[in-house]
Amino acid sequence: MTSLVRHLTIDCTDAYRLASFWAEVLDGKLAEDDLPGDPEATVTAAGGALLFIAVPEAKTGKNRVHLDLQPTDRGREAEVERLLALGATLVADHRRADGTGWATLADIEGNEFCVERSAAERSATEGAG
Repeated sequence: MTSLVRHLTIDCTDAYRLASFWAEVLDGKLAEDDLPGDPEATVTAAGGALLFIAVPEAKTGKNRVHLDLQPTDRGREAEVERLLALGATLVADHRRADGTGWATLADIEGNEFCVERSAAERSATEGAG
């Protein structure tokens, strides 16, 4: 028997607030018993679950692990704009003129994540060859 990843755990200062942000990002749901001020909060969404745990230390450097998001119902540009409106910030722009690349954003506590092209955008670029 092998192991499976139950959820990805993210240290943070405000578990409920950060989990609420990611629930919006991923169109996910917070656990029914998660409340403001709780030291832990869980988001369940298509593709997996994220567990947020409040810790006393602040984030001090680049993430060693990060999420790569692929939009499902819109293109990369529209998704980046949606996430910026939710409170994310643009950290680095790796988007290229030919439509390839990605954008690196940070969530409301500074955790980096990337937004890649949608499957439709990938198919259009690969088929244009």
